[in-house]
Amino acid sequence: MGAVSGKRVLTLNGGSSSVKYGLYAVGDAVVELSTGEVEHADVDAGVFADVGGGQPDAIGHRIVHGGIDLFAPVRIDADVLARLQAATAFAPLHGPASLRMIALAQARYPGVPQIACFDTGFHASLPAIAATLPIPKALRDAGVRRYGFHGLSCESILAQLGDAVPHRLIIAHLGNGASVTAVLGGQSVDTSMGLTPSGGVVMGTRAGDIDPGLLLYLMRERGLDAAEIETLIDRQSGLLGLSGRSSDLRVLHAAGDAAATLALAIFCRSVAKQMAGMLVVLGGADLIVFTGGIGEHDAAVRAAISADLAFAGPIAQRVLPSQENAQIARHVGRLLG
Repeated sequence: MGAVSGKRVLTLNGGSSSVKYGLYAVGDAVVELSTGEVEHADVDAGVFADVGGGQPDAIGHRIVHGGIDLFAPVRIDADVLARLQAATAFAPLHGPASLRMIALAQARYPGVPQIACFDTGFHASLPAIAATLPIPKALRDAGVRRYGFHGLSCESILAQLGDAVPHRLIIAHLGNGASVTAVLGGQSVDTSMGLTPSGGVVMGTRAGDIDPGLLLYLMRERGLDAAEIETLIDRQSGLLGLSGRSSDLRVLHAAGDAAATLALAIFCRSVAKQMAGMLVVLGGADLIVFTGGIGEHDAAVRAAISADLAFAGPIAQRVLPSQENAQIARHVGRLLG
């Protein structure tokens, strides 16, 4: 590849256990220079060494939840950091890891602009019928609502589709975390995740939507406290809890025992049910896009979900990569002008 021009933007996409990173030249276009993934413990050796000579012009961070009032990309300062700290209550699997990444990047590159890009941003357009939770007004006034996540992934799908974005689009981001989003005229109008990234479809280790009475049962009859319930529904449930074996669909496909087979069936059915709901929201669909690690690579899962949706008639489908890091770089470029 020849020389490229533009700002050098380092993107840091931190999950609960690992960090996906990328280095991009951002000018009239976004050009990928390098990408990788490392465990949190190897960030210094893996991520920052890959920047090469010199330092980046800016660093963009994927932030899963910005709390009640941070949606648009914003330069990180002391006030923003304080609000991100408060927002960790909404995303305990991801928030603390993101704050650690910000601190590492600030220490490594003092003075370099650090930009927060929010997974909730794409869903800021949710209409009241989708965003409003059926709870007392005092809680709603305090910001307890449906926020939605995987927004950067959804934005990257729209960027890849370009002028071919259909009027009625369903995006299924299926990975260790999974969600389904309805997009009407390029705007998010409903999505499966809610106040936190724990809700919606069955996920790798997350239960997704469950009877809230179960939480009361666990407190009253089993004596679990908030931290223990959080561990159960976020880290011990989903495909892992169902199979008793793994959260990795590749392992479950290979296992083939009754528990693994049931876990796979429940996962696929939960996604199909959410997608069927989005057909109601959109009045049908012109295109379904599968993305995320499972959505991109697991043809058997896509086939099972499609079979459940056969009642709706033929709907065009595409498989596209989730390009969250490129989308972060795009936001950083726009913000810095």
